[in-house]
Amino acid sequence: MKKGITETALRDAHQSIMATRLRTEDMLPVAELMDEVGYHSLEVWGGATFDTCMRFLDEDPWERLRVLRKRFKKTKLQMLLRGQNLVGYRHYADDAVREFVKRAVGNGLDIIRIFDALNDLRNMEIAADQVKKEGAHLQLCLSYTISPFHSLERFTEQAVALQQMGADSLCIKDMAGLISPVDAARLVSAIKAKTGLPLQLHSHYTSGMAAMAYLAGLEAGADVVDCAISPFAMGTSQPATETMVAALGGGRLDTGITLEKLVPVSKYFKEMQQKYSKLIMGLQGVDVNVLLYQIPGGMYSNLVSQLKEQNSLDKLDDVLREVPLVRKEMGYPPLVTPTSQIVGTQATVNVLVGKRWKVVPKEVKMYFLGYYGRPPAAVDPEIEKLVIGEEIPITCRPGEKLEPEMAAAREIIAPFVLQPEDVLSYVLFPSVAKDFLMLKYAREMKRDLGFERTVENAVYPV
Repeated sequence: MKKGITETALRDAHQSIMATRLRTEDMLPVAELMDEVGYHSLEVWGGATFDTCMRFLDEDPWERLRVLRKRFKKTKLQMLLRGQNLVGYRHYADDAVREFVKRAVGNGLDIIRIFDALNDLRNMEIAADQVKKEGAHLQLCLSYTISPFHSLERFTEQAVALQQMGADSLCIKDMAGLISPVDAARLVSAIKAKTGLPLQLHSHYTSGMAAMAYLAGLEAGADVVDCAISPFAMGTSQPATETMVAALGGGRLDTGITLEKLVPVSKYFKEMQQKYSKLIMGLQGVDVNVLLYQIPGGMYSNLVSQLKEQNSLDKLDDVLREVPLVRKEMGYPPLVTPTSQIVGTQATVNVLVGKRWKVVPKEVKMYFLGYYGRPPAAVDPEIEKLVIGEEIPITCRPGEKLEPEMAAAREIIAPFVLQPEDVLSYVLFPSVAKDFLMLKYAREMKRDLGFERTVENAVYPV
């Protein structure tokens, strides 16, 4: 059976190596060439792209999606959705989740890949239900990680539960590049045997194992793998598309893609690599830290950034050692947005303050109170008491605690709404979107609002 390639150059690849700064204008010239390749799909939206479009690039993320949909006439387009977090960093109310999915599909997405940082299936329910209602392809994820709690049996049980939620396909999402070829083969075999669903492998090259894990996974029955065109590949990004196509060519795992069609795409992205060279900061080799501390590339760069701001870069090794301890005490959450930021910040605070758990950020307290979902394993009871005292964690689905928020947002931003999607932009990122939408309105209506907006240039945490 022919195997598929999902190309990540227009989303995860540039998020991983250049802080999601690839502009829409630099995606369009290569669209026609990419549309002819024969990819299984193109990942073009979601993750950090929504935020960075408005915050750094002065672009409308909805317009990006519409423009790309017009250019790609043959290839399916997909996005990454953080469950109840959507494309933001907190849980949003159910009405916002449903409206977002409705608009995302309506603006051109074929496949929506949904994950939850804690693998708490309750946090995926509303988004998954709406994807099915919209008639799009629902791909549900297992966020892969390694701990005494995360076993082959437990991941397989979750895969069956995702199938029961209506998944059209499943994805093993290895955001840190931790999965070994041996474990990939075992996990793929187990999930395929239990579910029979199409299965996709997503990994990052950070540890150096991703391409080997892909081959082992495909041989065990995986159907699609995520790759990036070579100038945007490897390091903290995905394995190179051309290499994977060549490695599989001519055998039973052939992708049906030819190198001849990939060469002009690669040539174009080589030009983009040179154009954005000052922004490209992805690791070019292998990072042993990810194997020792299970820290994804984006989280590692965040820790370095935080410590530099505090003039404490000399404490980096201490923070790296602290991360696994904090993660264990917090019930072994997979380290992916937003839990990677929560765990990383607490580890940094523990080291800088000099006494563990003396200072606790609000997000960490909310985690212990259950507002991010159910931790994979039990949290340390002594640490829990230190953090929340006598307060009782919630046990319901966190989204049930949130009041509807679309109507209030619609009223606040109404004077500057040019399209229904603008209300969602405001719900997701109020402070960023408000200025963005006001100036967008002023440009469209040729009005002077009396102020200029300075687009931020700081490196954005991926």
